[in-house]
Amino acid sequence: MSSDVPYSSGFSSRGPSPAPASSGERSGPPVLAVSALNQAVARVLERTFPLIWVSGEISNFTRAASGHWYFSLKDDAAQVRAVMFKGRAQHAGFTPREGDKVEVRTLVTLYAPRGDYQLNVEAIRRAGVGDLYAAFVQLKEKLEREGLFDAARKRALPGFARRIGIVTSPQAAALRDVLSTLRRRAPHVEVILYPTPVQGEGAAVKIANAIHTASRRAECDLLLVCRGGGSIEDLWSFNEEVVARAIADCAMPVISGVGHETDFTIADFAADLRAPTPTAAAELATVALADWRETLRAHAQDLTRALRRRLTEHSQTVDWLSRRLINPSAYIQHERVKLLALQSRLSHATRIPLTQARHQLRHLGMRLAHQLPDTKSARRDLGDMQRRMQGLLAAQQLKRKQALAGFNMQLELLNPQRTLERGYAIVTDKHGKVLHAPSELAARSEVTIRLAQGSAEVGIASVQPRLE
Repeated sequence: MSSDVPYSSGFSSRGPSPAPASSGERSGPPVLAVSALNQAVARVLERTFPLIWVSGEISNFTRAASGHWYFSLKDDAAQVRAVMFKGRAQHAGFTPREGDKVEVRTLVTLYAPRGDYQLNVEAIRRAGVGDLYAAFVQLKEKLEREGLFDAARKRALPGFARRIGIVTSPQAAALRDVLSTLRRRAPHVEVILYPTPVQGEGAAVKIANAIHTASRRAECDLLLVCRGGGSIEDLWSFNEEVVARAIADCAMPVISGVGHETDFTIADFAADLRAPTPTAAAELATVALADWRETLRAHAQDLTRALRRRLTEHSQTVDWLSRRLINPSAYIQHERVKLLALQSRLSHATRIPLTQARHQLRHLGMRLAHQLPDTKSARRDLGDMQRRMQGLLAAQQLKRKQALAGFNMQLELLNPQRTLERGYAIVTDKHGKVLHAPSELAARSEVTIRLAQGSAEVGIASVQPRLE
């Protein structure tokens, strides 16, 4: 770096100017303080090496109480100190351990107080996971746009799971941890294992098939999908789309317990609940038997207190009612007295109006008797008038009968039929007009002659008037 910072320049353009020499001293090269030198070198390093990615192995890792990470990054030939401050470390996604292969995005600088050259780390990832991480982010964004991770799709865990399914490898240490936790917390819960490889080629499809099998059989109340920790390559089967969709389509709620607390997979986002570890998944899936017993004991105490309180209240009610309760015989006698009193009042109330009505009726009868006229004489006069009218009607009726007989005799004498019976006839033309004179007849005409015993149609040959 002699070309950038020539010694003869005294770092005049990049660092503090040296103190001037005293007038009594001979002029010479400028003299720098150690702090000024270190600061100048730090600025040169930071300008010369912008943010770069550096790979290496973690060594001497320390996490300070302040939250800052201090470690060395080394390879087979060299090492360099590094620091990652709390603000950056809390977004790392995992906590590195001794011997981890990592890649860091860093600024090359110098720690001035000690003069140590170091890396100021801004981001860290496991070595070789750049492409995997990009694929992880791309798939996560895709499924998130489809709504596969929406909170509204998350299902609540059953409050009392009787049977729990586990999707993991039979040889996995995670299975032993889960079974141990379930046996300790809830020995009454039945466990069904859906065995499947959890890493290696084709593991994702087999994991998805195991989840589909559990969903199709529907023999569990809850499903745990779990495996122990490992590198991102080891956990990659749980970052496959086929596993995420199988979890989302599962018929029962799913808890994902994959890796350690800092490990996140696509399966965690698709599951109804994420557990930081397989053991934590078993704990979230069950309520400890001791807790259930304590809850039942508390409920029993509440019920006992409530029952005692209710019995006390009812006892007080019985005492109050017993004080109001009287002997049935005395009660009946009391009611009889009341009934007699009411009967007497009713009789008195009905007798007085009846007596008053009878007096009023008698008074009105007497008034009516004084107001009625004397009908005896009127009845005698009526009888005389009736007899007189009957006599007059009989005489008038006899007189009219005699007149009717006379009229009848006159009618009989004037009856045309009697005249016809004496040999006379009635002649009418064809229009029914009675003819009286020969002049009304015409030759070759027809007339009707009515006799006593019937009538006849007669043709007129000729008409000759007869002279008297």
